[in-house]
Amino acid sequence: METLTIHGFGAAIGSMGLPGRLRLPGRPHSPAHSRPEHLRLALEELGPTFVKLGQLLSTRSDLLPPEYTAELAKLQDAAAPVPIEAILETLGEEIGGPELFDDFDPAPLASASIGQAHAATLAGLPVVVKIRRPGAVETVQMDLEILHNLAATTTRHWQAARSYDVVGLVRDFASTLRAELDYLAEANNAERFAANFADDPRVQIPAVICEATTSRVLTLERVGGLKIDDLDGLDAAGIDRRELAVRATGVLCQMVFEDGFFHADPHPGNFFVGPDGTLAVIDFGMVGELDDTLRSQLVALLIPLLRGDLDRTTEAMLDLVGNPPGVDKVGLRQGLQPLVDQLTGVPLADLALTGLITDVLSLVRQHQLRLPTNLALLFKMLLMAEGLGRRLDPQFQLSNVLAPYAARLAVRRHSPDEILDRLVQVARDLADAGAHTPRTLRSLADVLERGGFDVSVRANDLQQALKDADRISNRVIAGLIAAALIDGVGHIVATNQGKGRALQGPLVIAGAGALGALGTYLARGSLRGIPLRRRGPTAS
Repeated sequence: METLTIHGFGAAIGSMGLPGRLRLPGRPHSPAHSRPEHLRLALEELGPTFVKLGQLLSTRSDLLPPEYTAELAKLQDAAAPVPIEAILETLGEEIGGPELFDDFDPAPLASASIGQAHAATLAGLPVVVKIRRPGAVETVQMDLEILHNLAATTTRHWQAARSYDVVGLVRDFASTLRAELDYLAEANNAERFAANFADDPRVQIPAVICEATTSRVLTLERVGGLKIDDLDGLDAAGIDRRELAVRATGVLCQMVFEDGFFHADPHPGNFFVGPDGTLAVIDFGMVGELDDTLRSQLVALLIPLLRGDLDRTTEAMLDLVGNPPGVDKVGLRQGLQPLVDQLTGVPLADLALTGLITDVLSLVRQHQLRLPTNLALLFKMLLMAEGLGRRLDPQFQLSNVLAPYAARLAVRRHSPDEILDRLVQVARDLADAGAHTPRTLRSLADVLERGGFDVSVRANDLQQALKDADRISNRVIAGLIAAALIDGVGHIVATNQGKGRALQGPLVIAGAGALGALGTYLARGSLRGIPLRRRGPTAS
């Protein structure tokens, strides 16, 4: 803690309730550096684990202002080289020694806090061999225990630490760092990316050399080419930088919206461009995942935001951060108002994505909310992707690349097959769910009574209503709800047809059919003989 105090964080330590437990020398920090610079310097002095912590915090724009995340992004994970004797000893213990390779360069390509990389050749194939530093696990474990104890103490004495769940943040960081210690995890990440891009000959993911890979040694195919930010080299090679910007960011968008598994550290040093324009991606230690729940929450936020629905946008924002207790919902709604006004009616392809993410993160910090870790990684990755694209092409707009991927995701989430799958799952779970009948009936009434049958918004409403419905244990109430849904949709269909207006796309008809299928399922099985009567016409 002396290091933190030297760099001017003594007052912060005091506000966390730590004085008395720590010796706080009074040496002043240098005014030559800004506060963000002092934080970076302090973390560098504290050692490898704290450097890793700073690198992770640089991805958490929901927790720190931009000037801090930008400064922490400068942290370099470098360390003194490990003596070659220790490297050879590890190779001997793990894979039988360097004799496995045709040749092994004793001079390291890079040396970091966790591992050291060497060039080698295996059966004629150029490879990179990463070897975990001796003692890395013990050092990291000791530092993580210190961090955990500090987080627990801080949480007991500082309200802000409780609001941000500092203990949970340290737990997430510990999980991430421990995964980096196990090279088998990184190997699995590389193989997963390779499978996702197996059909794209213009994307190269280095192959994992399994016979030379363990938890302490990782051997990957060595890729060549120009670094993607070598603009002069790209121009000399005749590479179209505008097309490359679109393709490189398109690869990242596919990872997010198609595969749900993305590279979370897309800085220029991790991309290489071959003579034929092939894009090679390396370094798979930091990854993120976007599961179906998080995807649905993102769509649920984006659609009402672009439609100008402030109430739905506020609800979606609260869902995204887990509806924590004590949130100033009125203040959050007021904070979202200018954003909704600004974006209402803006086509997805015209979104100023960087500004949107920055504004959302600012609101999150202002209200002491905490984003899911994978969402924080996603936002950081998208900001880095736009920066990468603009370095290649100053006119680049990530939203133009992202729009078709996001649109396809929204369509998939609201497709008849997806809706039917969810309805059938609801029916299967009705008997085992808890009782939240009043909230469910309010949600269903909101769906059925709102004027106009808009596909995107009503699909979200229906999904939320059914999420609530699946918690109802009273089978009679479940039957009444299913009957009301079927009757309501049938009434809407009849009303629209009676006025001679076309329904808004085949999804409406398919949705009515899906509800009919749910009613049949309930009547035959889940409700055990309780009849459902259709009093109005239904679509088929």
